[in-house]
Amino acid sequence: MEPKQTNSPKLAETINAKGFSHAAGFRIIAVEPGHAEVALARRDDLVQFFGHFHGGVITALGDQAAGIAVTSALPKGRIGVTVELKINFLAPADGGELVARAKLLKMSGSIGVAVVEFLTRDEKSERLCAFCTATMRALDLPAEFK
Repeated sequence: MEPKQTNSPKLAETINAKGFSHAAGFRIIAVEPGHAEVALARRDDLVQFFGHFHGGVITALGDQAAGIAVTSALPKGRIGVTVELKINFLAPADGGELVARAKLLKMSGSIGVAVVEFLTRDEKSERLCAFCTATMRALDLPAEFK
């Protein structure tokens, strides 16, 4: 039996180079089947009134990281799109960079579940600041990305 061919890590870069992800400055650090690490540098337009990363920005970063983790494990020509996402904010995201580390927990038919840990980093430390779970549905990749 021939092993299934999964999406290339380059697909994540292609998708990340468009729209909101690109405008926000999401940077892909690593992609391998079922795993993704995506980072975001602190900017004044990404923080809330206390100067910490805004919760909506954190959530969007997690959505992107989970989608990449799921998509990276799917057969070539398929993409994971969000069905549901739940996030818990554990501590202020007050570092100079925010990192989302996503891992596919389970793929069953067309539904995958991923978990994401968010780390806030500065020169001295890396601290857990949020955690989320995301449910993704596998769909056919739009023709422009095939």
